Amino acid sequence: MRKLLIGLLAACAAAALPASAQQKITLSIATGPTGGVYYPMGGGMANILTKSVPGLSATAEATAGSVANLEFILTGKADVALSMADASWDAFKGQERFQGKAVPVRGLMVLYPNRFHIVTLEGIGINKIADLKGRRVSTGPPRSGTEVKTNRVLEAAGLNPEKDIVRERLTVQESVNALKDRKIDAFFWSGGVPTASVTDLGATPGVKMKLIEHDDVVEALNKKFGPLYVKDVIPAKTYPGQAADARISTIWNVLVTSANTPDEVAYNIVKTMFEKREDMIRVHAEAQNFDLKYQTNAAMVIPFHPGAIKYFRERGLNVK
Repeated sequence: MRKLLIGLLAACAAAALPASAQQKITLSIATGPTGGVYYPMGGGMANILTKSVPGLSATAEATAGSVANLEFILTGKADVALSMADASWDAFKGQERFQGKAVPVRGLMVLYPNRFHIVTLEGIGINKIADLKGRRVSTGPPRSGTEVKTNRVLEAAGLNPEKDIVRERLTVQESVNALKDRKIDAFFWSGGVPTASVTDLGATPGVKMKLIEHDDVVEALNKKFGPLYVKDVIPAKTYPGQAADARISTIWNVLVTSANTPDEVAYNIVKTMFEKREDMIRVHAEAQNFDLKYQTNAAMVIPFHPGAIKYFRERGLNVK
């Protein structure tokens, strides 16, 4: 945020200069691991914002994921971030991983469903979450939204994530490689579909990937953590060799910023993402979910930024 504000001051100071001499506002967008969906999605946003908003230059940064991104919003290392809604809620409230350090985070827009994957291989003997007990499992990298959701799903299923599994903390790409090499028995991943790394696993010769169904834990999740999660499916044929729908749990991905972000900047980000939706779909198919009907306080869970509220009210939505 410090970088953003410096950029804004520089832009104001340069207003009387010729266009060629004016400095740009710079935005840093925190994304996720390179093997997931956040990274290409955030990169597409940065490119489109830079091309579409006069005087603005945006860059995308690879990160560990949601928790790290929200920490970057708090420290000013990032101006905009992709995040899971549950991690954003914890940051806003100053709880769980953000105990004692509430983040002044505000919502820009609801992005797309974050579908929770529990991935293993046929023949290993894992058919349900309980079968993970005693197994070597990747729970996602430290400070990621995947790690947050993994811990909650394991607890909802009656397993202690610290005692009942042998934990590895790998990125999705590292998890895929470890599963191929039989160094782990399963991994957790929370992301859009299709996720490139999981597609790679399914397409590997001699490998039969398996998705573990777990929609039965949604009620327990919501009872403990609030009405954040919904039952969902990863449709058949989403991944190579996936013959049937996989019943899973889902939470929304959201785009967030600091409460200190100027209203005009927030407004231009949201407006551009909706006006350039077709360009974003060419970046990743999940951008098809950039839809006004999903822009609700229930999906966002944290307050919208005033700049986002201005845009949505222009489009006839009543958000706050």
